[in-house]
Amino acid sequence: MPDLQLVIESSPHIRGQDSVERIMWTVLLALLPAAAVACYIFGPRVMALILVAIAGAWMSEALAGRWREGVWRAPADGSIIITGLLLALTLPPSFPFIETFIGGVVACVFGKQVFGGLGYNIFNPALVGRAFLQAAFPVEITTWTAPVYGWTFRLDGLTGATPLAKMKFEHAAPALRDLFLGTTAGSLGETSALAIMLGGLFLLWKRYIDWRVPAVMLGTVALFTGLLHAIDPVRYVSPWAHLFAGGLMLGAWFMATDMVTTPLTSAGRVTFAFGCGVLVVVIRVWGGLPEGVMYSILLMNACTPLINRWMVPRRFDERRHIGWARHVAAKVHP
Repeated sequence: MPDLQLVIESSPHIRGQDSVERIMWTVLLALLPAAAVACYIFGPRVMALILVAIAGAWMSEALAGRWREGVWRAPADGSIIITGLLLALTLPPSFPFIETFIGGVVACVFGKQVFGGLGYNIFNPALVGRAFLQAAFPVEITTWTAPVYGWTFRLDGLTGATPLAKMKFEHAAPALRDLFLGTTAGSLGETSALAIMLGGLFLLWKRYIDWRVPAVMLGTVALFTGLLHAIDPVRYVSPWAHLFAGGLMLGAWFMATDMVTTPLTSAGRVTFAFGCGVLVVVIRVWGGLPEGVMYSILLMNACTPLINRWMVPRRFDERRHIGWARHVAAKVHP
């Protein structure tokens, strides 16, 4: 009888074709339409801004790997490039390059590496960098430029209020066509809702994101802003304007769906997305800032460990007794 060799290894025992690298590069591909539209609307300076943000995050990732592992290793999984690109898409097109580089460093170091690297971070790294820039450079990050539609590197002198600012302070509803196509002032990733939705639907088709998160988050914003609009249509704009304006589309499709910082269960993700939507409405309507997507996702990221603890999935073949059935079970099997 031949000798039998038993191989003992930990789960998972069934592995798919997808890997971290493949998922990250696919997400990067899904972000390209939004980046391309931003380059067309605001000119080639946008490409330089994106490269600077990626460079700051990438160099910090390489230095952190050298410090942790003792060897130089170029980051190749694509996650840090997504962090830099997402950070750049949250910035205005005229944002200075030096501050953009600093934001990339903060996003990588304080949003990712201090927690242990990829898979251990609590908050979305790009939003951590954006929050830092919001606090450190409030003037530069709220200086908006109007679309130029040309290949010029000069964006100074062309200023325009964002649709969210008009909605909040002037109670003026922007043209939905401009919001949908991106022909309006705003951050790089806040302009074309169409380009962002195309990338999000591609990730949904690839099953890399859970449809519940963008659906519940967008639906919650639409529900509550629709109720407010029905109560006072003069003061509160239509829900369509809230859906297409600002960074809601980018946040709902690409940031709130982050695999690391969102809850594990379906019920937890619904709760997470609902909380994000409610906070967006509260900040936009009653807060002091015209936009609240960044803070809403960061606050719910902080609640993710608690949500995971409350909404633990059932073990295999576990049955839940409710009501009188639980009482009877306790009597039969004390």
